[in-house]
Amino acid sequence: MTIIVSGIDVETTGFDAEKGHRITEVALIVYKLHTKDMRLEEVTRIATLVNPKRDIPAEVQAITGITPALVKDKITWDELAPKVSKVMMKTDIFIAHNAEFDSLFVAHELLRLGLPINEDMEVFCTMENGRFATPLGKPPRLQELCWALGVDFDSEAAHRAIYDTEKMMDAVRVGIEKGYFDLSEVVELIEAERTEAA
Repeated sequence: MTIIVSGIDVETTGFDAEKGHRITEVALIVYKLHTKDMRLEEVTRIATLVNPKRDIPAEVQAITGITPALVKDKITWDELAPKVSKVMMKTDIFIAHNAEFDSLFVAHELLRLGLPINEDMEVFCTMENGRFATPLGKPPRLQELCWALGVDFDSEAAHRAIYDTEKMMDAVRVGIEKGYFDLSEVVELIEAERTEAA
C-alpha cells in the first residue's frame, strides 16, 4: 500500500482564521512513505508566498519578514486553494509542528471556499510528539526539536514556511531513524481501514 505523507507549514496574518486572518505563505512537501523501512521519498512540493488581500500587522511582519510589498503580486489563496485541496485529499498523514494550528487554519481556509478536506487523514504533530527534546518535557519550539536531534537550524531563516517545513521533515527523518518518532501505529491504522474498506 502507498502511504502519502504531507509536511506543511503556513505563515498567516494572525492566529484566528474565523476573525478574518489569512495565509501569507504556504509550504507543502509531499512524500511517499516506504513502510518497510519507514523511509520518506519526496514526491512534490508547493511553496509560495500568498497575497492575503488584507493588511499584515506590523508585529507579524517583524517575526516573518513577510511584508505587504512582498506579497502584493503573489498568487491569492482563492487561486492556490484548489491545488492544495487536491493534494490534501490524497494525503494519509498530515505532519506539522503545532499541527492543531496549521491543520485547523488550512481546513478553515479550504472549507471557506467550499473545497473538500480529507476527514480520514491522520495528523502527526512534531511539537506534541517531540516533548523528548526538552528537559522538562514541554512542547518544543521547532528550533529546540532540531537541536535535540542534531539537525542544523538557522534561527534567522526561521518563520518562513518552506524553511520550517524542510527542517521539520529533516527532524522527522532523524526522529524515525533514532526511534523518537514512531509512525508505525498510524500506518497500521491506515492499512487496517483500507483493508476494511476493500
